[in-house]
Amino acid sequence: MRWLAFPKIAVGLALAVLAALALVGINEAGYRQSSHALIEIDNAQRDRLAVNILLQNILDAESGQRGYLLTGDDSYGKPYDTAVKNIEAQLAVLRSAYAGRPEESQRLNQLAAHLASKLEEMATSVRLKKEGKEEALRFLMTNDVGRQEMEAVRADAAALDALGNQALVKARGQIASALNFARLGIGLVALIALLAFFLYLRQAHTLRRAGERQQETLQRERNALEDEVRERTATLAELATHLQDVRESERGYLARELHDELGSLLTAAKLDVARLKSRLSDAPDAGLRLQHLNELLNSGIALKRRIIEDLRPSSLSNLGLIASLEILGREFAERTGVEVEMVLEPVKLNDADQLTVYRMVQESLTNISKYAGATSAHIVMKNQDQQVVVEVSDDGEGFDLGADRPSSHGLAGMRHRVEAAGGSLTVSSDTGKGTRLAAVLPALAA
Repeated sequence: MRWLAFPKIAVGLALAVLAALALVGINEAGYRQSSHALIEIDNAQRDRLAVNILLQNILDAESGQRGYLLTGDDSYGKPYDTAVKNIEAQLAVLRSAYAGRPEESQRLNQLAAHLASKLEEMATSVRLKKEGKEEALRFLMTNDVGRQEMEAVRADAAALDALGNQALVKARGQIASALNFARLGIGLVALIALLAFFLYLRQAHTLRRAGERQQETLQRERNALEDEVRERTATLAELATHLQDVRESERGYLARELHDELGSLLTAAKLDVARLKSRLSDAPDAGLRLQHLNELLNSGIALKRRIIEDLRPSSLSNLGLIASLEILGREFAERTGVEVEMVLEPVKLNDADQLTVYRMVQESLTNISKYAGATSAHIVMKNQDQQVVVEVSDDGEGFDLGADRPSSHGLAGMRHRVEAAGGSLTVSSDTGKGTRLAAVLPALAA
């Protein structure tokens, strides 16, 4: 599912990269265009200022010339001379500024020509004034050459100023164009970024939904497996309970058969031996053999009785649970030499639960004799909070509960039997500290 989403993620990433590159490009282009336009504005303003200064210098020269002509005072000669020098300097500045600009250079050449004529006219009038040639001076002053040249100078200066204004307007237009381009580009980039963000959100939502669907599928499969395990566990538990019931039924049937059939045969054989013994009292050797046979029959009857008690304890139905446990503990002590201490209280349990308690104690004692290596054992049965607690403990070797034990079927069978009766079984043990089994069963209501 995720590899199918990779092309969409790639598209979103490509759009994001494209938007970033476009933003950088737009910013760089706007910066370059604006920088060029600002340079053009500075140049245009400088050129206009130079033209205005040139025009002002011409006016200053003309003012000095007229003052000198009217007063004959040499003090007006100094402003005139300074203005003439400044005119030459400003013309040099303008020629350098207009280099490579044909239209402005042509106008500047025209302006320079008219300025030369005007300066020559002013220089001639000053010279005539100094020489005292008043007639020639009046003739020159009445001539319109100076005025015409001055008007031509003003016209050329105005033309250059207009060209500077055009350059300013053009540069300002470039700045406005750069700003508009930047606005349009940033808007477009913002749209691309929003589209990329939308694709990202959509893909993230798709991936989240796919993950949720996958989790739901896994959860359904997990629930199905748990249901199947639970069902099979219940089936196995039911089967185990059925097998235990069948086992107890078979044990009961076998015990009855042994009691009825084998018991009758052994008893009849013992009676026959007694009759033979009374008739063969005169044969000592036959009497000894009959005595031995009688002892064997007694051993067989005792073995039959013990097997029957193991299969189906008759004492449980005839004498009750406490007496049966006492007999079980006493016979275990006699048979194994392990000291058994019992503390048994009267309890209220149904027949099936009594059998469960008996089998649990019987299996515990069997495990003690096989594995524990104990010298003493304790059996406790008591009432506690409307429950019956049965404990079997020993002082044997014990074992590690965390380690795998190959012979654990007995404990598993006890646990299942107790849990099938509605109770619980707890096993406590540690290496070298013995073992303790505690079963808790619900007591019958009073």
